[in-house]
Amino acid sequence: MENEISKGIEDIEAAIEAILYAAGYPISYSKLSDVLGVGVKDVKRLVKHMAEKYTSGENMRGITLLTFDDSCQFCTREQFAPYIREALGIRRGGNLSASSMEVLAIVAYNQPVTRAFIDTVRGVDSAYAVGSLLDKQLIEACGRLDAPGRPMLYGTTENFLRVFGINSLSDLPEVEPLPITNEAAITAGIQQVADIPMPEENVTTEEDEFPENE
Repeated sequence: MENEISKGIEDIEAAIEAILYAAGYPISYSKLSDVLGVGVKDVKRLVKHMAEKYTSGENMRGITLLTFDDSCQFCTREQFAPYIREALGIRRGGNLSASSMEVLAIVAYNQPVTRAFIDTVRGVDSAYAVGSLLDKQLIEACGRLDAPGRPMLYGTTENFLRVFGINSLSDLPEVEPLPITNEAAITAGIQQVADIPMPEENVTTEEDEFPENE
C-alpha cells in the first residue's frame, strides 16, 4: 500500500515537472491544483520537496526550481549562462546599467521607497533609472506615502525574483546599512530605514488607483 502511495506522489511530481518544463514561465499553484486534481496546499508541499532536490549539493543540476508565493518556475543556473549563450548563439545584451543596478539594490533592500529617497541615497536624479526598471518590470509602484505630495512608493516585483534566481527577498545577500541619517531619510519620505518607525496606515495600498509614473 505504501508503495502505491509513493508511486502516486512520484507521478504527480513528474507531472508538475513536465508542466513547468514545457511552460518555461511561472505556473500558479492553483493552476497545477486544477490540472492535477490535488489541493493547493499539497501542490505547494510537493513543489517545495521537488525544489529541495534541485538545490541539493549531492545532485547539482543545470536547472533549479524557483518557488514564489503563488507560483513556481524552472530556470537555468546562473553559472551555466556562458555555456548556454555559446551553445545557442545568444549575444550578450540586456544587462542593466550601473545606475539601474544601484537603484534596484536600493529598492530591493529598503522597499517600499520613494524616488526622493533613492535620489537622496545616490546623490543624483534617478528618474531615468527608475523609469527603465519600471519598463523592465523589475520594480513597480506599490502605493503612495501619506505625506505632502503623496509621493509614489516603489518595490520589487516577482519578475525581479525570477531574473535574479531567488525565491524571496530573504534570500538576498546581507549588506551594510545605508549611510544615511534618520533626518535625511524622513525628509526623503522613506517608510522603513535605519529603524525609523512609521505607522502602517500611512501608506496606501496598490489597490488604490495611481498612474504608472509620477
